Amino acid sequence: MTQPTKVSADIRPLMSLLKNDPFQIDRLSVQQIIALCGNGKLTDNSECSRDFREYLQIAKSTDLLRYQRTCLESSFERSGNVLQDVVNELGRRLDYTVENGLYQGRQNAVGFDGIGADPGGHTIVVEVKTTDAYRINLDVLGDYREELIQSGKIASGASILLIVGRQDTGDLEAQVRGSRHAWTVRIISADALGKLVTVKESTELASAVKIHELLVPFEYTRLDKIIDIAFTVAEEVSEAAEEVAPVESDIDSPKQRHTPGEVIERLRSEIVAALSSKYLPLVKKSRALYWSVDKSFRAAVTISKIYENGGFWYAHHPQWDAFLAEASNGLLVLGCVGRDEAYAIPHAWIHGKLGNLYVTERNDSKYWHLVLQPDPDGHLLLRLRDGRTESLDAFKFLLPRPAAASA
Repeated sequence: MTQPTKVSADIRPLMSLLKNDPFQIDRLSVQQIIALCGNGKLTDNSECSRDFREYLQIAKSTDLLRYQRTCLESSFERSGNVLQDVVNELGRRLDYTVENGLYQGRQNAVGFDGIGADPGGHTIVVEVKTTDAYRINLDVLGDYREELIQSGKIASGASILLIVGRQDTGDLEAQVRGSRHAWTVRIISADALGKLVTVKESTELASAVKIHELLVPFEYTRLDKIIDIAFTVAEEVSEAAEEVAPVESDIDSPKQRHTPGEVIERLRSEIVAALSSKYLPLVKKSRALYWSVDKSFRAAVTISKIYENGGFWYAHHPQWDAFLAEASNGLLVLGCVGRDEAYAIPHAWIHGKLGNLYVTERNDSKYWHLVLQPDPDGHLLLRLRDGRTESLDAFKFLLPRPAAASA
């Protein structure tokens, strides 16, 4: 199997810092980030813009939301340009294919801040405004949309999404409702857009489709569609939060030791950092799924609390298996609370074992169980349904951290 390309050295200051001391990035303000990009001037077609956009694609979503708040809460040089780039990157985190627009309009160029296409084929023209304190010329935006349609850049069914800094958008909403653009324009605050990203990354794959539906103009006199979206998201958040307990009668059911949620998430972050350093920078797609910017390297990172018998228990979901199968290199990564090592199992290896794993099927859901049990020397073995065990030592890697997460 082809291994992911290792992160290459980069003489650019920001990329060099990200490679050599990635945790330092979390302590920098967005203004400091910009200063490390190119000549520090965020203008169209500049090295600064290239470096900044390249960095945003691998930045943590929590940092993206922090940069967005800075742009909205304080005024600094070219803060509008920064906000535009951050918003476009948040669109990518919602699984849109995004084309960045120009910062400044110019002659013979159609003005748009971004264009996003969802996997279903619907296209959204994005317009970012730091405030709605003034009237927006909807006819100009409508003309941009028509020009893009006529040029063949977008389809005739494309819509416009206004992303505004303020949450109080009553005047703008009335302006849209009273115009001929009411059925092609939607409005969302930057804060709400950030919340959608947070919700999506706290769940699994189905919610992204529902979120895309939410951002497309639709008639909502009948509330069924909105309720369906809310129900799906709430259901997935609940599933993400629940413990995956052993349910088969032919499996011993040891008790879990209590482990705070922050310990589990800290361990997951350490594993992702280790994988990013060894291979390619990983971006969070959902609660447990990560991928590189080009989507060639993917990982499903799942964490188990320690059980009273010293073993560990994981669920492996069909959607995870499909996600990893689409990568040039996909890894199912098992983190063990209380241990300094994790296990990066190639997708092909674990996929070949699925028929011999314990499985749970209930209602419309299905998942496989991975049961790890310690041998007398403390090595963890994968327990199969036929009573055999498989060693995982070949997939073990040590986490570069001061100490193991405590149970």
